[in-house]
Parts: sequence; structure tokens; C-alpha cells
Amino acid sequence: MYYASANELAETFNKTLYNLLKKVVPKSNRYWHERIEEAPWAYRTTYRTPTQMTLYSLVYGVESVLPLERQIPSFRLAIQEGLTDEENAQLRLEELEALDEKRLEAQQSLECYQTRLSRSFNKMVRLRSFQVGD
Repeated sequence: MYYASANELAETFNKTLYNLLKKVVPKSNRYWHERIEEAPWAYRTTYRTPTQMTLYSLVYGVESVLPLERQIPSFRLAIQEGLTDEENAQLRLEELEALDEKRLEAQQSLECYQTRLSRSFNKMVRLRSFQVGD
């Protein structure tokens, strides 16, 4: 409540969540609470331009397996199912070891994105000088 930038981030996410719920739940449906789990899932598995990754991949180190991939098997799932438990565990360890590097790349990408945005904004700002009495 006392930290303005955190409050702004919370309000921004609430607006995003509201927009996602509008897409998932029909207007006449009063049972939106039954479908609320789908909105954060969509938010976490959507590609983000500033980081050039999904939030899910930044947390777990791999892309999520979407429900559609379970129904229509993808190449990635076919490879994983062909591995033994030991090979699968080794693959997961390698992915987790690469996670710090992946997060660093996301941080660098985010900084570049913010620099581009500020440069674009600053081009449109006109400096004004005021004198006493203006």
C-alpha cells in the first residue's frame, strides 16, 4: 500500500487478468470463478516481448507442455517418452543448470527493451524552460 510502484504493478496485472477473463468467460456466464484457473495459465505460458521468453520457462527452465500437446503428441513429447528414467533425469539436470544463464539472457533482453522504450519516449518529449512569472 505504501510502495507506489508495487501498487502500479499490481494494478497492471489486475487489468491483464481482467482482459484474459473477458476472453475466457462468455459475457452471460456468472460462473467465472470456475474458469479462473485458465487465465493465469495463459498468462504464464504466453511469450513476452521484453524477456523474449515465457514466464513458465524462466521459473522451470523448460517450456510447458500444453494440454493440446497431450492430445496431439508433439515431437518434443515423443523424444521425452523414448528416454529412460535416468536419461530423462540427466536431461532435466542439464536444463536446470542452464536456467541461470537463461534468466541472465532474459534480464539483458529486458534492459535492452527498456532502453529502446525510453529512447523512443524521449524523442517525443520537448524540453521547455520557464521563467519566473510564466
